[in-house]
Amino acid sequence: MSESTLDQNPVNPAQTESAPQGQPHTPYQQASAQVNQLRTQINQVVIGQPAVVDQVLIALLAGGHVLLEGVPGLGKTLLVRSLAKGFGGDFRRIQFTPDLMPADVTGHAIYHMAESRFEVRRGPVFTNLLLADEINRAPAKTQASLLEVMQEHQVTIDGETLATPRPFMVLATQNPVEQEGTYPLPEAELDRFLLKVLIDFPSQQAEEALAAAASGGQIEEKLRRGIEAVFDAQQLQQLQALVPLIQVDQQVLSYAVRLVRATRESSQLRRSAGPRASIGLILAARAHALLEGREFVLPDDIKSMAIPVMRHRVAVSPDMEIDGETADSVLAQIIESVEAPRL
Repeated sequence: MSESTLDQNPVNPAQTESAPQGQPHTPYQQASAQVNQLRTQINQVVIGQPAVVDQVLIALLAGGHVLLEGVPGLGKTLLVRSLAKGFGGDFRRIQFTPDLMPADVTGHAIYHMAESRFEVRRGPVFTNLLLADEINRAPAKTQASLLEVMQEHQVTIDGETLATPRPFMVLATQNPVEQEGTYPLPEAELDRFLLKVLIDFPSQQAEEALAAAASGGQIEEKLRRGIEAVFDAQQLQQLQALVPLIQVDQQVLSYAVRLVRATRESSQLRRSAGPRASIGLILAARAHALLEGREFVLPDDIKSMAIPVMRHRVAVSPDMEIDGETADSVLAQIIESVEAPRL
């Protein structure tokens, strides 16, 4: 466990603890040091994807869900496995397939004839960290089984409402929708993901390092022995409790909302971002600031998180698709068109 681990008692951010010179001395800096320790460990296993690792850690701090998209073989599942080891909480995986049923995800009630009673068997969603692997390989009916638990952190089975453990996070991987055998996710479910993170091909140098490590069995070895739990579930909740306390100036908040509202005025989009995007953008920016060890949000935090927060909440118009535009390119143009505050 890191020496900078937060105490078991709730942290008062107004207090500044005395610390040796060069050591973190505020709760925010302590939290940043812990998460950066986990970031270093994961980057040793997931080679060549530092930006992706950062975004997943930001979602973890914010208590949000993540949709990871990329072609097979880019390390999506490896990233989630690495996070689970460093997270120290319960971890379960569901492989989504065309024949997967909603009850296989949430659980179901079984009737015991000998005892004349029903027994609820909880599904794999009752965990801290859920990996929904290749979520778009299952039809919409099965995908929709996650709607309630992602929004309310509870599942209703046979009329009985059961809460999931805290903290709870879904990391779903999906293949690009143009691949065969995939089903697009419903808009209501897409909106429940705080971030959509794209995993692209690594650079030449990173791919060389990846090929050498994977072919020599070093990746699995690092995963087994190189990643240690930096914090447990209770300590993670303490870190997450700091995120809403990060200060957001009114000008910065207004800037975030103006960015989201600008998508509703763009003729390049056929579907714009809703109020959940505004909420998610502020939340993600707060987590980004905490990751950097700051107690306040800068306009650059908003800019850094705007595309990951909104790329799955908007849809490009047909004309723009014909011209080769993507959600990312259109959002980048919108961000450039909205003036940022000067603090």
